[in-house]
Amino acid sequence: MRTATCSPSEPLPDGTNLRVLRPSRKKPADGDVFVMQLLDGRFVFGRVVRADLPRERAPMPGSYLVYIYDAVSGAKSAPAGLSRDRLLIPPTFINRLPWTKGYFETIDHQAIRPDDLLRQHCFRRWTGDYLDEEGNKLPAPVEPCGEWGLTNYMMLADLVSDAIGIPRAPE
Repeated sequence: MRTATCSPSEPLPDGTNLRVLRPSRKKPADGDVFVMQLLDGRFVFGRVVRADLPRERAPMPGSYLVYIYDAVSGAKSAPAGLSRDRLLIPPTFINRLPWTKGYFETIDHQAIRPDDLLRQHCFRRWTGDYLDEEGNKLPAPVEPCGEWGLTNYMMLADLVSDAIGIPRAPE
């Protein structure tokens, strides 16, 4: 396993602003709370809201719908108040790779309640159409509106970097 041995301002060799935490082979589940660690040592928190989705409910079979929250902390423990009103970026589809590579580490599990979810998910498809989380067409965008596509951990690190105002890792 590769460990992060760079300075706080130096990106890791794979071109991301995230440190490797602990790789996991365990499949993420609905309600899993996870962290990613920035190069400066701070943690950003996320939550799996839909796990291992079938093709008709996601851009790729086996995708995970995740929320990334605006909670940034020096501590790895899940803060109180991870709320749908505190999203750092729009809901995002991702695969299991960030967990298996160790960029996401599951630290808690909190059952999903209806109040934890956005009232309406919205995703923009490359065609310009807007879809809900079931893949049904919406008449107009509903904010926050994500992309109907699979995001990888490097793209997610860029979105998080932009949202919190730190430079992206160089390409």
